Amino acid sequence: MTEAREVTGMVLLAAPVGDFDKRLVLLTREYGKITVFARGARKPNSAFLAVANPFVFGTFFIYEGRTSYQLKSARIKNYFTELTKKQPGVYYGFYFLELASYYYREYMDATEMLNLLYVTLRALTVGKMDNRLIRCVFELRAVLLNGECPDFFSCQECCNSEQLFWFYPAKSGVVCESCHKKTKGYAIKMDASVLYTVQYIVTSKLQKLYTFTVTEEVLETLCKMMKEYMKGQVDREFKSLEVLRVMEW
Repeated sequence: MTEAREVTGMVLLAAPVGDFDKRLVLLTREYGKITVFARGARKPNSAFLAVANPFVFGTFFIYEGRTSYQLKSARIKNYFTELTKKQPGVYYGFYFLELASYYYREYMDATEMLNLLYVTLRALTVGKMDNRLIRCVFELRAVLLNGECPDFFSCQECCNSEQLFWFYPAKSGVVCESCHKKTKGYAIKMDASVLYTVQYIVTSKLQKLYTFTVTEEVLETLCKMMKEYMKGQVDREFKSLEVLRVMEW
């Protein structure tokens, strides 16, 4: 057996394998997204029984087998067990895990995404912020980390920084009132409150990210903007979103 490696990360996915094992997908700071097998994790007396589940965050000790990583032990910081009891909050959580998994591959630096996931799941658990707003914040910061964040600070046509009241998903940014009159394509009208909110989301520090509220009108516009924008960024359907659509119908 090779020497165990220490990685810090979160379980994105846990799937049964064989009679007693589990296949884990971990997002780690050291190696990006990796697959780890937890032998015997489904046995009632297994030391991995609570460890080998989605949302679990901590330090994992793994060793490299002939064809895959194997879990040796773990030191857990947060199981996020409170989140698993929240409906529909837990499915927002699953969506965030799926989106992180979509964006990351092995050997990618996942430090910032792990930090974002952690504070986001904490926000879902606390429950003081509307789940829809948490989703908008997470999506916007996720695309920011992926280098695809829309430009909310200057007009995509004339570079003007005033009267930025129209969001064009296809242009990945905003257009001023003057240019909107001669710009083709689908656009969503924003007011000053919506513009300030998205600018705050993309520039605020992580610890301040989930400490604000907005009106229902602003939230509805944000949800519409992110829904249309994410259509052009993600080329797959997430199972968690399908469940959320049914639950919130």
